[in-house]
Amino acid sequence: MRIKALIIRILRQIVRDKRTMGLLIFAPILVLTMLHFVFNTDDYNPKVGLVNVPETVVDKLELDDATVTQYNDEKDAKRDLSDREIDGYIRFDNQVPSIFLEGSDPSVNGATVKWIQTALGSLQGNSAAFDLEVDYLHGSSEMGQFDYFGPVLLGFFVFFFVFLIAGVSFLRERTTGTLERLLSSPLRKWEIVIGYLLGFGIFTMVQASIIAAYAIYVLGMLMEGAFVYVMLITLLLSLTALTLGILLSSFANNELQMIQFIPIIVVPQIFFSGLFNLETISDWLSWIGPITPLYYAADALREVMVRGYGWDKIQLDLLALAGFSILFILLNISALKKYRKI
Repeated sequence: MRIKALIIRILRQIVRDKRTMGLLIFAPILVLTMLHFVFNTDDYNPKVGLVNVPETVVDKLELDDATVTQYNDEKDAKRDLSDREIDGYIRFDNQVPSIFLEGSDPSVNGATVKWIQTALGSLQGNSAAFDLEVDYLHGSSEMGQFDYFGPVLLGFFVFFFVFLIAGVSFLRERTTGTLERLLSSPLRKWEIVIGYLLGFGIFTMVQASIIAAYAIYVLGMLMEGAFVYVMLITLLLSLTALTLGILLSSFANNELQMIQFIPIIVVPQIFFSGLFNLETISDWLSWIGPITPLYYAADALREVMVRGYGWDKIQLDLLALAGFSILFILLNISALKKYRKI
């Protein structure tokens, strides 16, 4: 009977916690649905350019299953290749084809080369008749999947652990009464928020720096650009995760409820951050990525680490991360009104 009473008490406790009930049912459904839409997509169709290819040759090529753009000037093709408008282009020199790839995504490289081999195979009946020369704008034939996915994973782990530590730590400040004592002091709401941000921020910045340095210099993650830009991106991402974690902790009453935000707030971002090819995801889901911080952090990290670009290519991503941080700071100041009325 005592065991029965304990079982009944636990079941009643779970049923009364509507948030836990929703998490147990809604979160797995949400994650499984995202996995369904991410993995059950169409095959990637490469975007290929043809530079000064005669019309008689173009007519003989097998151009299905790809987006083909013809160029009269190789400079235009190189510009679009750099802007990732195309994945690669073909140039004929004395009837011998040369392939130029953007190169930063190994899976796209493979799909593009495979398509080109098929297209050229229709020209002479056998693609092996050509000794294909492949050049890369970024990366090389030795580039692996970890080199491409690494920047996304780096950003995700920085975001995830900072979010979790900040949320739980600020929640503890509330549950232990520390926040209430600060609110009863002459400190203004914005001073409290900034103080917490700077206090937690120092630790999270050190944490992000160690993670980034370890991934690049110990694990050997591909690093083509300047490390200082990687530090700037991870620091802004940490600030975004910190402010978001503190904000959401205001709506949690214990550590369990704080952790419940992870499958709803954090996990969906990994699907739309660029870990999977976003061009194969359904159009009606494509709007999710641009409203998540990790989307911009992953793009900026790839621009620096994989493609070797600098400030001119990442400034918009950095502004987006800064915008998220400012928005969450303002919401944090507003959220404190529930604890102290002015």
